[in-house]
Amino acid sequence: MSNSTSHEYWMSKALQLARKGFYSTHPNPRVGCVIVRDGELLSEGFHEYPGGPHAEINALNNLMGDAKGSTVYVTLEPCSHTGKTPPCADALIKAAPDTVVIAMLDPNPLVSGQGIEKLKNHGINVITSVLEQQATQLNAGFVKRMTQNLPFVRVKMGLSLDGGTALSNGISQWITGPESRHDVQYLRAASSAILSTATTVQNDDASLNVRLSAEQLNQQTGVRQPMRVIIDNSLKLTGKEKLFELGGEIWIFTTQQDEEVLSYFKLHHKNVSIFTSVTSKRIEIKDVLLKLAKMEINEVHTECGSTLAGALIQQQLVDELVLYMAPDLMGKQAQGLFDLGEISIMSDKIQLSIADVRMIGRDIKIVAKPCQP
Repeated sequence: MSNSTSHEYWMSKALQLARKGFYSTHPNPRVGCVIVRDGELLSEGFHEYPGGPHAEINALNNLMGDAKGSTVYVTLEPCSHTGKTPPCADALIKAAPDTVVIAMLDPNPLVSGQGIEKLKNHGINVITSVLEQQATQLNAGFVKRMTQNLPFVRVKMGLSLDGGTALSNGISQWITGPESRHDVQYLRAASSAILSTATTVQNDDASLNVRLSAEQLNQQTGVRQPMRVIIDNSLKLTGKEKLFELGGEIWIFTTQQDEEVLSYFKLHHKNVSIFTSVTSKRIEIKDVLLKLAKMEINEVHTECGSTLAGALIQQQLVDELVLYMAPDLMGKQAQGLFDLGEISIMSDKIQLSIADVRMIGRDIKIVAKPCQP
């Protein structure tokens, strides 16, 4: 096995470990680490939960013996600063491996490259960019928040074969099958926040929570419930919807200053924060996303109707579309997928690239990404 092939093999092992933290590390990145010497695995570890030891520390703690003369594979550049835990770069320097192989640099521009520099200054050989694309995809939300001050936005929609998302009267339950609805739970579980609208909440009596067990998510630390974020321009929510019976943090963005409703929420729902913008008639969705990024929200999972979905696409805020298409027809009076206004010339159509297509029960799951302008 050549050195490059060997590096990719062991880095793929580290990436598999990183995925074990897929549902639990928010707001931190998912990171895995393996320690190898003479082609044999000595130890491994991954970052399990925020505030807990990082992947490198877990791997070092699991090590029987020492790491001298070894090669350490880690999916993200070791941190060089003190946060909730000490710097991983310092721990690696103390462990004295010969080489540290890194998949991707820290995307935080304030610290990127500093961990590598620290390792090199102490005589440790550093190799970078091994399976970099896979590592970046694993932490797409963290990367985007660090580089663009915005979260990664995923829009999930269920539709019929002829593009209907609801009947003309707003009824949409259920277009897709139970297998698709179960699959959506994993998308929710991976997200930092679930974004929707008051109309969707009331029409669907939506809870917007994760309805999977810790065992189904292969988690030892329980099920993390994402924050729920609701756009409610006219403050239609009453506080008595099922959404508010479940607890968990909820943010509502509105343009209305209704003291009676606001007082009700303040008295009965301590977990609800209401942000009022009285300077415009509609909430600016990009402002919401910027605020979420400041609160360390990496990934936003969106379940909504055509208006919000269309606005997100038109403002180029969508990173990924996940469409569940049922083999049914709902007719031309059904509500459509995206409200994009009138597109009168073909050159103005919004182009997508298909990332994945697969069957989920009797439905077709399509993962698509907007093409770069």
